[in-house]
Amino acid sequence: MEKLEKLNFLNPVTIKQLTSKWPTPVYVYDESTIIKRAKEALNFPAPYGLTVRFAMKANPNPDILKILDRQGILFDASSGFEASLAIDAGIDPKKIMITTQEFPNNLKYLGDRGAQFNASSLHQLDEYGKLFPNSCVGVRINPGLGTGHSGKTNTAGSAASFGIWFEQIPELLKIAEKYRLTIYRIHTHVGSGGDPKVWTKAAKLSLAQVEKLPDVTHLDLGGGFRVARMNYETTTDLQLVGNVINEEVVQFYKNTGRKLFLEIEPGTYLLANAGSLVTTIQDKCNTGKDGYEFLKLDCGMNDILRPSLYGAQHPMVVVNDRNRLQKYVVVGHCCESGDLLTPNHEDPNVLDERLLIEAEIGDKLVIEGVGAYCAHMSAHGYNSFPTTKEIIFKSNDLFIEA
Repeated sequence: MEKLEKLNFLNPVTIKQLTSKWPTPVYVYDESTIIKRAKEALNFPAPYGLTVRFAMKANPNPDILKILDRQGILFDASSGFEASLAIDAGIDPKKIMITTQEFPNNLKYLGDRGAQFNASSLHQLDEYGKLFPNSCVGVRINPGLGTGHSGKTNTAGSAASFGIWFEQIPELLKIAEKYRLTIYRIHTHVGSGGDPKVWTKAAKLSLAQVEKLPDVTHLDLGGGFRVARMNYETTTDLQLVGNVINEEVVQFYKNTGRKLFLEIEPGTYLLANAGSLVTTIQDKCNTGKDGYEFLKLDCGMNDILRPSLYGAQHPMVVVNDRNRLQKYVVVGHCCESGDLLTPNHEDPNVLDERLLIEAEIGDKLVIEGVGAYCAHMSAHGYNSFPTTKEIIFKSNDLFIEA
């Protein structure tokens, strides 16, 4: 039987407090949850040293960056613009690593200030060599394996454009020799998953590439540690995954005499369940006895795109004192039939019903699991809806505008 979802860190009292000051929709991030997840990530098993980097693309809110910085988390930027944003937020450039699809036009500025770079293609490595000959650089390698909850979240394998294909390492070495570059880091990213067997295979494939590059001292396995948003999902056990990777890294040392410093880049794991989107039900309608009951919210794909983009599932909680339950299709306020917040998990083009507390116009509805890849990965500007406020919820029940 389908179970009702529950609020993560808010409650009816704090929701009333929040919405008395800021109109909905409003994003709110829980500082204590962020700190807890950061400590878990920093405890990831690593026999010869560990760096945890936050994948900024998940949520580059400056106040979140500052919270993570205070915990000892470093940063991975997916564009030169993200790196500049972090610097503007007060992050030391030396704590930033840049791994991008587009070669940053401000890389000289960033590199001169200490930001690190991973080349994600042969062309990028060549361009980097022109700017910084006789230097150290990382490379992103596509090891030939990827996993994810959909094809659109798979970041490795033959269907992914991310990184230098593992069979092109001889060409990589020629470019490195041309500019006298030292390849000291290999970065791989298998996508979103929590299966230790997949991580074991990914570690083996990555270490096989490290073996071909004798100067590599750092192995960055990326992120993609799955988080349970819905009550039927399972969160990645970082200790379990870390232990299987640990075994492979230790065995690599025994075989080669090389101790590798390990790096991971969680984004979703650190933030997903630290974020809630508080909305108001602004309308209801139905399509007859053989149709559906719809709830229309005052937010939509301009705020949260994941459901429309690839059928992502987010918990939803109606906030009122009623006990009766009702199945609803929940939609956004954009004038777009694809603005669907309860899609089928296998096909974002198919609507699904969600069991919720019976709702009325004016009730608050909280969308959970929105800390990562939501506020800053949206159809911003669609229908000219304004940017939604982001608020930090402090441990003393204090709300601070981010």
